[in-house]
Amino acid sequence: MRASQRAWLILVSMAALAAIALVAAVACGSTGCRAVPADILWALRLPRALSAFAVGGLLALAGALMQILLRNPLADPYVLGVSGGAAAGAMTAMLLAPVALMTWSVHLGALAGALLATALLFGLARGALLHLVAAVSGVRLILTGVMIAAGFGACMTLILSLAPDARLRGMIFWLMGDLDNNLLYAPACVALVLAVAWACVNAARLNVLSHGDAAAQLLGVPVVRLRAVTLLVASVATAAAVAVAGTIGFVGLVVPHALRMVFGHDQRLLLPASALGGGIALVLADLLARTVVAPTQLPVGVITALVGVPVFLFLLGRGRA
Repeated sequence: MRASQRAWLILVSMAALAAIALVAAVACGSTGCRAVPADILWALRLPRALSAFAVGGLLALAGALMQILLRNPLADPYVLGVSGGAAAGAMTAMLLAPVALMTWSVHLGALAGALLATALLFGLARGALLHLVAAVSGVRLILTGVMIAAGFGACMTLILSLAPDARLRGMIFWLMGDLDNNLLYAPACVALVLAVAWACVNAARLNVLSHGDAAAQLLGVPVVRLRAVTLLVASVATAAAVAVAGTIGFVGLVVPHALRMVFGHDQRLLLPASALGGGIALVLADLLARTVVAPTQLPVGVITALVGVPVFLFLLGRGRA
């Protein structure tokens, strides 16, 4: 079987699995898989399932792009501090916004905080983006992101210390990942489609870039521009995901890493497969969060952490073997 035929077979199979996962998420909930009124299916379960798929796809795609950009298979979407900015913005909105405007204020605050973190990252790491030595530029980007994340972490600690008890539980729940509010599922889906389209168009260049900046430049790839746009796409994808669902860990780290070990390093297959795989993973994690201790709903970030830690340790052990 030719490589192109194999790639299409893999992607079609994953798309079928995604459809099955979405059907299961819509059919089952805290009341089990029994029949429920149509308004619950269309107004609550379907938007939530689509939100989970879009957020998971955005995080996994952002993780795959970060791993290319930083030459590090252990990089994830949160490594550069974008999620910290989004969380700080959302918590500021939770602290200051009136109750009547809380829902939209949280989403807009998270998006504004993520964009502020992205702007800080571009401003502070401009020298790293222009640097053609991969090891040096990657370390500079990571250190810049760590400092941005530390600053926003201090802001979040301050906000939590000032928050009244009536709003404290909501803040903590949001920080652990919350798909309960799904008003922004349509913008999240649009963001996922646009990010995947950009990744597929530029996958061949990213393949060359993954072999080194100097080699890519010799082959005619616009290295500086491609690295900057890759960072921007990954940051905006992370911002969109965090604005919809809060901070959800391990999806952007585990999914691209696992798929790379199975399918190889060809970005033309890996990037769309990461988007599909991340969507499937988060839809199933959200289904578990809604059903495992029903009728109580767990934060989906708890499920991704409980599953992601042993899975990632298994992948590391398999990689060493």
